[in-house]
Amino acid sequence: MDTANFFLQALLTADMTIRVSVVLIFACLAGLFSERAGIFDIGLEGKMLISAFFTAAVSYQTGYIWYGVAAGIAASLVFALIHGVASITFRGNQLISGVALNFLASGLTVVIGHAWFKKGGLTPPLSDAGRFHEITLPFADALRDVPILGPIYADVISGHKLLVYVAMLIVPLTWWLLFRTRFGLRLRAVGENPASVDTAGVSVVRYRYAAVLIAGVLCGLGGAYLSTSQGAAFGKEMTAGRGFIALAALIFAKWRPWYALMACLLFGFLEAISNLFPNINVFGLFEIPVQFTQALPYILTVVILAGFVGKAIPPRAGGEPYVKER
Repeated sequence: MDTANFFLQALLTADMTIRVSVVLIFACLAGLFSERAGIFDIGLEGKMLISAFFTAAVSYQTGYIWYGVAAGIAASLVFALIHGVASITFRGNQLISGVALNFLASGLTVVIGHAWFKKGGLTPPLSDAGRFHEITLPFADALRDVPILGPIYADVISGHKLLVYVAMLIVPLTWWLLFRTRFGLRLRAVGENPASVDTAGVSVVRYRYAAVLIAGVLCGLGGAYLSTSQGAAFGKEMTAGRGFIALAALIFAKWRPWYALMACLLFGFLEAISNLFPNINVFGLFEIPVQFTQALPYILTVVILAGFVGKAIPPRAGGEPYVKER
């Protein structure tokens, strides 16, 4: 392979890595907010799935993308509120609540979708006004001929959908909010020692609900990206386990925003490899089958969850309902 072809394939891989990482970034940051406040959220998958459906359905019906995004975020917030009521107000098991949301979303999207569009749970393809389109950044075309940096700016950084840039901006915003504001300090304290925070006069319930609802908004954006940017319609189970991969990335990142971005890009890179190079020839000796490359993100998920990446210590009050002392 000559240098030009190698550089072209590297650009394609980097571009695809960013595109497929976005939904993981939204879901991972959603889990970060929730778990930093002490609420484990296995229901990321379900919230993204219900958001993807309602975003596509409303965008198709209205022909306007922002109505669809608003509907998707609203649906995700309803699921987040259900999880909050079950795990915060009624102090139920957080893991069971999240799993129940996943099953509920899986069933509802098929039933409502079939009743609505008569397509077996799918939505019709979206029109141009019903989905996001690529954005060309300033000077992208003019700088394309600049060696190395020009193609990187024009073909990797520029030319993405709006939600890609939103996801990248939310990462530093999350870092600033959690580690540079009073809200973030209290939210993290709620996840570490809620009794001390309560003694100081800070409402544990209010901050946990705030974290759960923020997670709902981020999952809503992730689902909207799936059906209006990465795709142009809703398909059954289109989240394809990405909520669980995001949880693995969150553990890998040890609940830190910048590490979460890098972990999601790693998972996205593996998915990009499986999409662009399904059959990899190893030095002409043997060929890696497509089934193995497609399974790479899930294999890494199992490896991370099995504990082979070092000890990751979650927030100390994570998963534990808080009972106010009298």
